[in-house]
Amino acid sequence: MAVKSARKVKSSSRPKALAAKFLKNPKVAVALALIFVDAFLTAFIIAYVPYTKIDWDAYMSQVTGFLQGERDYSNLKGDTGPLVYPAGFLYIYSAIQYVTGGAVYPAQILFGMLYIINLGIILFIYVKTDVLPWWALILLCLSKRMHSIFVLRLFNDCFAMTLLHATLALLLCQRWYLGLILFSGAVSIKMNVLLYAPPLLLLMLKAMDITGVVLALAGAALVQILLGLPFLVSYPIAYISRAFNLGRVFIHFWSVNFKFVPEPVFVSKQFALLLLLAHLGLLAAFAHYKWCKHEGGLFSFLHSRFISTKQSSSLMSSSSLSIKILNEEHIVATLFVGNFIGIICARSLHYQFYSWYFYSLPYLLWRTPYPTMLRLLLFLGVEFCWNVYPSNIYSSALLLCLHLVILWGLWSAPSKYPYVEDKLSTRGKDR
Repeated sequence: MAVKSARKVKSSSRPKALAAKFLKNPKVAVALALIFVDAFLTAFIIAYVPYTKIDWDAYMSQVTGFLQGERDYSNLKGDTGPLVYPAGFLYIYSAIQYVTGGAVYPAQILFGMLYIINLGIILFIYVKTDVLPWWALILLCLSKRMHSIFVLRLFNDCFAMTLLHATLALLLCQRWYLGLILFSGAVSIKMNVLLYAPPLLLLMLKAMDITGVVLALAGAALVQILLGLPFLVSYPIAYISRAFNLGRVFIHFWSVNFKFVPEPVFVSKQFALLLLLAHLGLLAAFAHYKWCKHEGGLFSFLHSRFISTKQSSSLMSSSSLSIKILNEEHIVATLFVGNFIGIICARSLHYQFYSWYFYSLPYLLWRTPYPTMLRLLLFLGVEFCWNVYPSNIYSSALLLCLHLVILWGLWSAPSKYPYVEDKLSTRGKDR
């Protein structure tokens, strides 16, 4: 009984100790100050900067059709076109319409709150991984375009990326199952979140046994089925073909990147295939030479996981012997770099798509071996390109060059050891 009570005291005191350690970090004070100041800035923007009408009316039209009982995705349309987002989008914006009555101003207040919540999650990730100096955290609050995307445009990207960042925070706390459920929820709002899927799968294979990976993926799939159930049981083909359409061709005029590519080439299948091959090739290269370097490369790592799975069928503890706790910095860096590769190889980036990777930019820049001044110039250059309206051949070419310079820096950076300690060692300490 004394041993059990001692364990309870130890387990209950551990979160308190972690919280105390977190609060002692001077970056926590900086993060809290940034949240407070940015909240005032966001409120000022909502009050005095005119709202820009883009997709809000279309969102409300699509939601109204859904609330009136329409379950055929081909009939859910707005003034900007048909609905192309999964079912989670409809539930989120139905709730927003219920709370705001479809009015813009209260919706802006709601999105302003979402902006601050998202910023708080991001700052938690940055403080916990401790990659940036304290003053560089200010960069996360300096984007004119990001404030616009959240509180002046009210895009669904805001909800998708907030859930994605919350997923990262859960993974840093080793909550993989809950993290996958939240990740699936983000995908149900907008499919761009799938850019994180390849590096996330690799991290899962490192952090979990095969059974755990399968269960986590099954949980994520179940979320998609439950959210899409009203449409899957009525018009499944219309739902799947529209909500998960990977072959959409965006309008050349609105593209922020590849504007220098002639429009006939831009919309061609050959160009799309070239970018897909580049995407897969870069992911494979980083996985083999960077993310799995300490495991002997991607193929050696996958082979070791296969051998571990075979052994676990005869010796239940063998899989736990090969599972290690991942370093927090390795988790975030792998996911951010994997997503950034997808950004570089995306055929079209619209202005709201900046939210897909802006909050990872400072992290990526400080992972490169570049001097601080060059990091700041790259950050400002990317921000400049995203604020050129409309984009042109020069701004899009400059954006690609800046992206490639950042990618080269990430490739040139040394690969740090990705693990903390074995689960078995941790269990031994607990005993």
